[in-house]
Amino acid sequence: MDSSVLIESFAEFAKFKNIDRPTMMRILEDVFRTMIRKKWSTDENFDIILNVEKGDLEIWRNREIVDDNSEDIWDDDKISLSEARKIEPDFEVGEEVSELIKLEDFGRRAVLTARQTLIQRVKDLEKDLLYQKYKDQVGEIISGEVYQVWNREVLILDSEDNELLIPKAEQIPKDRYRKGDVVRAVVQRVEIINGNPKIILSRTSPQFLERLFENEVPEIFDGLITIKKIVREPGERAKVAVESYDDRIDPVGACVGMKGSRIHTIVRELENENIDVINYTDNMELYIQRALSPAKISSIKINEETGRVSVFLKPDQVSLAIGKGGQNIKLASKLVGLEIDVFRETEGFEEDIDLTEFSDEIESWVIDELKRIGLDTARSVLAVSKEDLVRRTELEEETVEDLLNIIRQEFDTEENN
Repeated sequence: MDSSVLIESFAEFAKFKNIDRPTMMRILEDVFRTMIRKKWSTDENFDIILNVEKGDLEIWRNREIVDDNSEDIWDDDKISLSEARKIEPDFEVGEEVSELIKLEDFGRRAVLTARQTLIQRVKDLEKDLLYQKYKDQVGEIISGEVYQVWNREVLILDSEDNELLIPKAEQIPKDRYRKGDVVRAVVQRVEIINGNPKIILSRTSPQFLERLFENEVPEIFDGLITIKKIVREPGERAKVAVESYDDRIDPVGACVGMKGSRIHTIVRELENENIDVINYTDNMELYIQRALSPAKISSIKINEETGRVSVFLKPDQVSLAIGKGGQNIKLASKLVGLEIDVFRETEGFEEDIDLTEFSDEIESWVIDELKRIGLDTARSVLAVSKEDLVRRTELEEETVEDLLNIIRQEFDTEENN
């Protein structure tokens, strides 16, 4: 293979892969020096001259002329006088000989190996550049075009035709993808699998919602408003706690926008995810009240030792606090970092009974489990629905039904007397 053909084919390949000229020159020289070392064991006395534009390659071997009887005659950087005069008849001892080495001198197999090595080096460099590029963009939003849709993931191509993946777990359940669709997602992580970079995108990450707010709300982008915490049930509901560093700016109003203009753009992107924006505060009781919005709370008891909160509401507010499928209370608990227990508020004074009074009829471990979630009296247990008791405790549904019947029977007996 002619050197010009080798260099031109490599240059064209490198250009297609967006490899800059200095890097391309460095790769070429490294590969040729490897060939030289394999043939002569050293490359220290060789000069390589490359002209990528013209496809020219010159390899010069530099050696010092020594007498035929010299002890140094076998050194890699020495040449005998008789050998030197075969190149140029008027050479003398002590002069330097520069001999042009042709690519053919390395042999056909070495040249083909060099070509394969060059291509592999570019591919490896391309992988490294892709890894570094997206590693620096973790947590940032990018756009890509849907190329292929599979059951467990979607293949996205970026503007440079790099392959990115959105696994099923990182897709909003309501997302429907078709080839050619433009999708926005946040770069979740970058991995190396079997030497190949794997870029994972996410649309369910709280970071995705945070970046969307930054794009739509200039005050957040400028740092006048900060997002303290985001919790999500992707595609269903999210709660965003925000705080303003400027007393003149209403953080909730700024995020929602005039007539909801800013928040609506985000909601559409997230497949109509219901987003509650609340004003952050260090006052935990007030923060819990805001987190449970739209429910109105009557009273709160915080147990810092157990990390649980007992919230008392009027009967018509309980369903609002819990929300559809328990989403509201679940997200509120995550937002404030405490487990929230909801209780129905009883009107007027009613005589109550401590659960320990039922120790003859209800096993002690069941009473302990009820106390663990803040229920230590009979009426406090009756104020919670059977479904909530099953959800909040480790008790079986049948056990819950039995203990509710025992407690109700006690009150029915008292009323009859």
